[in-house]
Amino acid sequence: MTSEGSNTTAITLRTPVKDDGYRLHQLVAECPPLDPNSIYCNLLQCSHFAETGVAAEKDGDLVGFISGYIPPQQPETVFVWQVAVHEKGRGQGLAKRMLKEIVARDACKNVTHMETTITEDNEASWALFRSFARDLGAELTYHEHFEKETHFGGKHESEFLLRIGPFTKPV
Repeated sequence: MTSEGSNTTAITLRTPVKDDGYRLHQLVAECPPLDPNSIYCNLLQCSHFAETGVAAEKDGDLVGFISGYIPPQQPETVFVWQVAVHEKGRGQGLAKRMLKEIVARDACKNVTHMETTITEDNEASWALFRSFARDLGAELTYHEHFEKETHFGGKHESEFLLRIGPFTKPV
C-alpha cells in the first residue's frame, strides 16, 4: 500500500476487497465513457482478481480503480481490463501510480509485459500507457484486435490491443 499527497489529502492505494464491488460500479458510472459492467462482475474484479487490481481512496471515497488479471495462457503478462479515475483524483498521476503498484505486487513477480485494449479515440488512455512504457524503458506495440463490425456488431468502436514490454519492475 502506498500513499501520496495531493493539495489537501493523500490518496491511498491498496488491494481491493469484495466490499469495494458496489463502490466500483458507482465509480465507473461516474467516469464516462467507461463501459459499465454488472455489479456481480465488479464483485469478482474486487475478489477473484484483487491481487492484480488496485483501489485508490481519498477521504474515504473510491477515486480510482484498475482491474486486471493474468491470462492463464500468458503468465508473463498482466492484462489491464479497465482504468477508472474520478475527477477528484485526476491531475495527480494517479492512473500511472496505480499501474506501477500492480506490476510491483508479488502476484506479478513473473510479469514482464502488460496488455490492454483501447479505442483509437481514447487519447487519455493512449497517453497513459505511452508514458508508462517510457518510464519503464519498454517497447510499446499495438494492432487492431476487436473489430467494430466483426466483434461489436457495429455498436462499439474497434479496440486496439496494446502490448508493453519486456520490462523490469519499477523502482
